[in-house]
Amino acid sequence: MENVLLNPKWYVNDAAFDWLYPERIQQLSRQHWTPLGVARKSARFLASAPGARILDIGSGVGKFCLAAAHYSPDAFFHGIEQRRELYNFAQAAKALTVTENVRFIHGNFTEINPADYDHFYFYNAFFENLVDEGQIDQQVEHSISLYAYYTRHLFDLLDSKPSGTKLVTFHSLEDEIPRNYQLVEASADLLLKMWMKK
Repeated sequence: MENVLLNPKWYVNDAAFDWLYPERIQQLSRQHWTPLGVARKSARFLASAPGARILDIGSGVGKFCLAAAHYSPDAFFHGIEQRRELYNFAQAAKALTVTENVRFIHGNFTEINPADYDHFYFYNAFFENLVDEGQIDQQVEHSISLYAYYTRHLFDLLDSKPSGTKLVTFHSLEDEIPRNYQLVEASADLLLKMWMKK
């Protein structure tokens, strides 16, 4: 009998993939989790060399990492998420999909060592600090000062990386992008952008 957990039909469309999660998490998908089409394009850009180590900053329930790892099996995708519940959902989805080239970390991205990663994916995880509603939950603090702190930290992290470092942003305000990152490609609606450090 076919093992349905290894079935690539998980990756047919977003609705199929989102079945990996409880209904409450599925309902957040459109606003908070990366669409499969975006993950595919981003992975193609970020994982251009075998063995590339890519970090998703604010990885939520792991959708980007799992999908990108499926599309680019020769790269390694890491996701860091500060909410324990979302990290647990990501770990469960990793087990269900039997994805080997993904690692999830529970923690704050300010604690990571930038040297451990070659390239970065950022679906504006800081934006919920700027709005009064639409947050994933109220389990973490939200404030404008936190937005500024996280944005500055990511800016400095990206600035410290060598020439050739790649970055993909989705729905970014671009406050976190140093001037020495050049726009390489963008989607027609300009929501998805691919950058490389000069």
